[in-house]
This record gives sequence, structure tokens and C-alpha cells, in this order.
Amino acid sequence: MFFVLRLNDTGGKACCTIRLIDLGPFPKSKGQIKETSGENAVTIRHLPSFMARLCAQVSFASLVAGAGLAVPLVNLANAQVTNNVAGEALSPILLAQASAQKPASGPAVAAAKPSQKPDDASEEVTVVGFRSSLERALNAKKTAPVALDAILAEDIGKFPELNLAESVQRIPGVAITRDGGEGRQISVRGLGPQFTRIRINGLEALTTTGGPDASGGVNRNRSFDFNIFSADLFNNITVRKTQSADTQEGSLGATVDLRTARPFDFDGFKLVATAKGSYNDLSGSSNPRASIMLSNTWDNDRFGALVSVAYTKRELQDNGTSTVRWATGNAFAPGFASATAEFTLAQINAAYHPRFPRFDDYLETQERLGLSGALQWRPMDSLLFSFDALYSNFKGTREERYLEAPSFSVGGACSATAARSCGINQTNVTAATIDSTNTLIAGTFNNVDLRVEDRFDQLETTFSQYALSGAYDVNSRLTADFLVGTSKSEFKNPIQTTLTMDQFNVQNYSYDYSTGRVPLLNYGNANLTDPSAWVLTGIRLRPQTAVNSYDGAQFNGKYEWTDWLKVKGGFDYKSYSFKTTSFRRSNGTSTNQEAVIPAGILAIPLSSYTTLNNFNGSGLNMPAGSATKWLVPNLSTAAGLLSLYDTSAFGGAFRLGPEPDIGNNRQVQEKDTGGYFQADMETKIAGMPLRGNIGVRVVDTDMTSSGYTFLTGVAVPVTVNKKYQDTLPSLNLALEVRDDLLLRFGASKVMTRP
Repeated sequence: MFFVLRLNDTGGKACCTIRLIDLGPFPKSKGQIKETSGENAVTIRHLPSFMARLCAQVSFASLVAGAGLAVPLVNLANAQVTNNVAGEALSPILLAQASAQKPASGPAVAAAKPSQKPDDASEEVTVVGFRSSLERALNAKKTAPVALDAILAEDIGKFPELNLAESVQRIPGVAITRDGGEGRQISVRGLGPQFTRIRINGLEALTTTGGPDASGGVNRNRSFDFNIFSADLFNNITVRKTQSADTQEGSLGATVDLRTARPFDFDGFKLVATAKGSYNDLSGSSNPRASIMLSNTWDNDRFGALVSVAYTKRELQDNGTSTVRWATGNAFAPGFASATAEFTLAQINAAYHPRFPRFDDYLETQERLGLSGALQWRPMDSLLFSFDALYSNFKGTREERYLEAPSFSVGGACSATAARSCGINQTNVTAATIDSTNTLIAGTFNNVDLRVEDRFDQLETTFSQYALSGAYDVNSRLTADFLVGTSKSEFKNPIQTTLTMDQFNVQNYSYDYSTGRVPLLNYGNANLTDPSAWVLTGIRLRPQTAVNSYDGAQFNGKYEWTDWLKVKGGFDYKSYSFKTTSFRRSNGTSTNQEAVIPAGILAIPLSSYTTLNNFNGSGLNMPAGSATKWLVPNLSTAAGLLSLYDTSAFGGAFRLGPEPDIGNNRQVQEKDTGGYFQADMETKIAGMPLRGNIGVRVVDTDMTSSGYTFLTGVAVPVTVNKKYQDTLPSLNLALEVRDDLLLRFGASKVMTRP
């Protein structure tokens, strides 16, 4: 239900009509007045006519003061209140229309000053706040010649998300991948993160970090890790889903533009501070989050400065189960050793089973610090310079503990001389349930090998960017702009250490994935908490790095040829470099040394560097009989006791080198030079507005890649150079059939780089 408040001048002519939304029920009794103060909300209930003027004065004053409306002051002596009883419930958004007339003499509302406008003056109705930003974002989407979506300042300022990925996922067609319960990368229209290009303040950028192997590990491609940044540092996100010539090449999915706040985005002095906190009862920790932005302008808005800081700290515990995908027994030839009487061995090996049925127990800590600053100078009305600086530091630790059965994914035939662990070919199936999807959802097995893992990571990413831009209106038709800048993302994973312990040939091991969200994993005759039942089988040391940097410059010009035709063109240059390293235990060859355990270490009792892991299954509805305690290595103790980071200890057993992971030691130098020409049009066809653009971009790429290969068993460096040119035409059209119906057409040739 809603009401219409009609305000008349003394001649009975309407000056202003304001609709006031009321989602509550219409009162049965008369004579009630209720004023609701809140964001863009004033409620007028059914009144006897003699009280209408009083209600109009009170409500109109509150409306002007609290809803951000700019309307003329009118004579309220002849105010009328009408109600629309049949009106359906509407979205609680204030709708207002006003057409101003010269106010007549009469009583005035104390909350506003009389308008001094002439008879033909018009007043503007201004809607501010969150709803205003939604309206502006929708208008940007509607009027753009290309397909795009936008999130503007007020939206991000009020979002509860931790980082940009979770903000961007609000846009249609955008999906995110998570790491540690937090958004990390985005996919647009089904294309993976490596096909989406990111620009920050107009310059292409790339940030990378690391994660568990199950979520991609260290990012060594062109996928952008959004969890580096706090959403509080940005006030504009635009996702361009179709290509135009004036947008730099490199994207198949979308081009995402991120922009930090600038002082001229606000009127005068602006101070905004937020502080939030949460408590995680699983990890038993408090997680603070705070941000502050300070902005001001001077000299009649000729000069402005802004600085903002955002800080987040998280500690989380992530518990659950996983399978590391499903596979058939045939995938690990020759498959299981024997089958039950109910199924043939061929049927068992053709069915899908979990590769690593396991419990996962993660403990993570994260700290994110972000800084942004901006200076803007307008020496004359037609000239503007902007300088933007952005810094982010994202660091943390992660400990992963697993209890798993790896033999279900280890192939190879067993023999009399085979090791005590030869995988699935040693495993006998004593009971099995195969469902209608050919999945072995439950079974009991003999000769199953168990493993516990404890992996600890230290991770840190530091990102910085500096950009200088300028825009000049040469005259009323010709404009020009430039942009130069540099950015660098440096990821370090100095410690990635894993210890594994195995227990071989366990009898009566079983799993059952028909129990619901969490399977029943039963470990048969295994002793999960006795150090003497386990054997140290692996020591992994895997420090890694990834560094990405961009230097870029661009110049653009635009000329308004006619009222309906504009032409533009420009040139751009970009230099990109990428370098990644990965080291592992090495004897100078590619042979994996991680399973080589020095005799001196095997002589040290496991009880001296192990501990019990208590699995917190709160909220998982774990089946009765599930394991909740098992022995795991204690890495903090083992690091010192086993001298894990001493490359000379135990005869150099922990010497590190690139040879075992030679493919992840490489670098790329890339130089791109491009230019474009584009025509923008805006006209009408059969009375329907038509807008669009047509253009072409030509780009030259000069790429040099360096890495290693093996020659007679020795790693030798290799360098390859490649040059190529692409011509990329594009066409975009948008036909506004009705105010609420828009038809789009887009065609373009696009390219992406590996």
C-alpha cells in the first residue's frame, strides 16, 4: 500500500506530488498519525481531513531533511492526502516527482528555506545513498555500447565481503573459486580465470598467491588472485563482457576494471571509518576488520588529496572430508587384487571409487594490509592530472593435516619382491556396494595402506602500483588523455614443509559414502594413536616464488565529428615480466629425493616429534564410529630436531635444487605495442535510439621465454623468442526498442596470451 501526498499552491495548482511507500497494513481506525524516521522513509496513515494539513507539514519536513530530496517549499495550507488502497506492495524505494512553481505566501515549514526561483525554474529531485549507486550502475549498463556491468562506490562501501572477488561475484555471469572460505579467483561466462584480464586504475596488473594443492597451489599463470585486496580500497568495479577496439587486448572472458577512490569523487572534506569484528567458534578466535579513508580538496576544488587504509586479520579452521576426485580401478592398472563373490573383478575395477578417502584438517591465519593514495590537480577547467598509488600486503600461515588411504590411487603390479606398499594391486575387496551410477559407494578392504600428513606453509604477497594520468579538453570537440604507470606483485612461499607417516597393510578397512554429507571411514585393525605403528616415509621441502610486473603507457585522442559521430584513436605500450622458482630436495638430478630418509633420522623415535590431532567435527553430523584422533608429525618440533633447514645436515640430505621440479623454474619477458581506431555513433532508427562502435586494433607481441631442459641428464638453460602480430576488428550495437527493452549485438576477434 502507498499514499500520495499532493501539495498545492493557493490557486489549487499542484506543485509537487510525492509518493510515500508504506508496506504496513492499512489501519482500520481513523485518527492515527505515525511518522517513521529512517532511510528514505516517511509513513502517513489514514487521517481525518481536518488533520491532513498538520500531517503534511510534519511529514514533508521530515522527508526533506532525511531523504535527500531537493524540492521547492510550497504552501501547505491546501495540502491534500489521498491514499491508494488498491496499491500493491512495492520495493521500499522512495519515488518522487516534482515540478516547481513560484511558491505562494503562506505558512512555512521551519525545516526548510523558501525557494527564490522564478516561475519557470525547475527543481531537481536528488536520490542519494545505496539506491542511488544502484541506479547509476544500471544506467551505465544501459547506456554503454558494449555489454558491461558495474558496481559503484556506495555498493562496495556497504558490502560485508572480505575481498574483491566476493564483491565481483554479485555481477551476473561471474563465478568465483574459494580458498580457505574466501574468494580467490573469478570466471566470467564459463571461461576460466586465466582468460580474464584485470586493470587497476587503467593499467593491466596481475597478483598471485599460493594455496593448497587441491585448490591450485601456487598461481603461475595469468589468473588474478583477488584475495590480495580488501574491497574497502576500491569504489568502482566495471566488468566488460564484450570487446571494443579502445580496450586493450588479452581477454577472452572479460576485462575487469578496478578503480581506487580519488579526492574529486567527493565534495570537500570526507572522513569515513569502519570497524567490524567476528568470532569463529570453530577456531576459537576473534577476527578484526577496519578501514579508514580521509579526503579533502582545496583552492576551490583545484587540488585534492586522499589516503585510505584497510586491515583484516583472520584465523580459521576448516574441517571436513575429501576424495581428491574419483577414478576406476582400471585407471591404476592392473587394479584391485581380488573381488567379492557378488561382483567380478572386472566389475569392481570398472566402478568408480574415491582416490584418497580422507579427513582434512586445516588451520589458517591471514593478515591483509592495504593502502591507497591519490592526488588530483586541476590547473584549469579543461586540464586534470591524477596520481594514484596502491599497496597491499597479504601474508599468512597454513597447516594442513590429513588422515588418508593413498593405496587406492597407486598403480603397478605386485610381486614377491615388491615393496610392502605396492598400492591397489595388493588390496583385496571383501565387501562392496555398487550403485546405479557404477560407483563403488561402500566397501570393505584388506591390505590397505594408511598415511598421515602434516604440511606447513608460510606465504606472503606484496603488491604495489603507481600511475599518473592526465586529461585535456583541447576545445569543445577535441579531447586527449594519457596514462603511464608501473606495478609489481611478489609472492614468496619460503617454507612449504611436509612430513608423511605410513601404516601398511591394514585389514578390514572400510568406507561408506551412502551415510550423507560425511562418509563413515573405518580404519579396521589400524592403531591410529600409537607412534610404534607408524613409519616416517616422506620429507618434502618445497620453497617457491612467483614475481609479476607490468610497465605501461598509453595515449588516446577523441574528436566529436558531428552530434552523432565521434572518432577516437590511440597508442599503447606494455612491458610484462614473469619469473617463478621452485626448489626441492635434490642430488643434482631429476630423481625425486622426498622419500629418501637418512638412517640417522629413522633412528630418532617418532614419539619425540609427533602429537595427537583432535578432529573437530562440530556441525558435520559425523556418523557414529568415525575416527576423531590420530597421530601426526609436529613440524615445529621436527624442524629443529631433524635439522630440516640445514642443507649440510645428514650428509646434505636436505640440499635444495631446481632439478626435481625443473618445469616450474622459468621466466618470460614480453613487450606489446598496439594502436587502434574507433568510431562511436549515437543516432535513431525508426525513432528508436541506436548507439554503438566499430573499430580495429593492431598489436605486436615480442615474447622471450627462458627455462631449463635436460641434456645427457644435466639441466641446461634454454631461451626462445617469438614475435607475432594480431589484427582485431570489433563491432558493438545497442538498439533501445523501448525504455525497458534493449537489444545488443557484439562481434569481435579477440586473443589471449599464455
